[in-house]
Amino acid sequence: MLKLDRRFEFKGQSVAWDVIGEGEPLVLLHGTPFSSQVWRRIAPLLAGTWRVYYFDLLGYGQSDKRVGQDVSLAVQNEIFAALVKEWQLSKPAVLAHDFGGATALRAYYLNNIRYSRLTLIDPVALAPWGSPFVQHVRDHETAFSNMPDYMHDALLRVYLQGAAFKELNEETFKVYLQPWQGEEGKPAFYRQIAQMDESYTDEVSVCYQPMDCPVKIIWGREDEWIPTSQGVRLADMLTDGAISIIPGSGHLMQEDRPEAIIAAMMGG
Repeated sequence: MLKLDRRFEFKGQSVAWDVIGEGEPLVLLHGTPFSSQVWRRIAPLLAGTWRVYYFDLLGYGQSDKRVGQDVSLAVQNEIFAALVKEWQLSKPAVLAHDFGGATALRAYYLNNIRYSRLTLIDPVALAPWGSPFVQHVRDHETAFSNMPDYMHDALLRVYLQGAAFKELNEETFKVYLQPWQGEEGKPAFYRQIAQMDESYTDEVSVCYQPMDCPVKIIWGREDEWIPTSQGVRLADMLTDGAISIIPGSGHLMQEDRPEAIIAAMMGG
């Protein structure tokens, strides 16, 4: 497991982060409903080449989770931009997944944060995204937050498995379940779902055009959350159509095909 022993205060809220390795800076951005632990087997390998920074998005993992908290995509790029400033980074490399991809794109186009290179893994970048389940939680957040723990855990397991192509083992389930359990974690899970809104990607997608840095897009061929057709659309906007489709991977490539991520990063 990755250690997150450091804290950054953002408008009175604590964001958990840490750094490993030496070299040029690389920032890892996780997605939903995960945490920086999604990089637990990948970050140590990358740390042989880069100084690797990682953090838990606000409302996720070990970062603060509070009633009434804004944990939407509207705030995550602001936190990322503030961290880049705090870390005194100039054009870091960025590796981003899912909501982390949306955060990296929003920070680039809306906050003027620049990168030396950007690698996107199945990012949330273009509408439509979300599911009937997301809409149902938005309509009934309180009811979901108050359901018995055994029902919540069962639902969460099904939700997590839906992100992966391979069967997740019990050890992996524990990694991803733990932040969303208990009196703090359970309502936080439904809070972040209830705040999902395509307007946050619509706001930035009108800005999409080729970046001033190398960009790679890799996509799980078996991704059932965001189909490869979305990746192709994004690639047409950012990379002149270049995209790597990874067989044997769903949305959660870190568990399905972690070696494909390492290959994308080490390939220059």
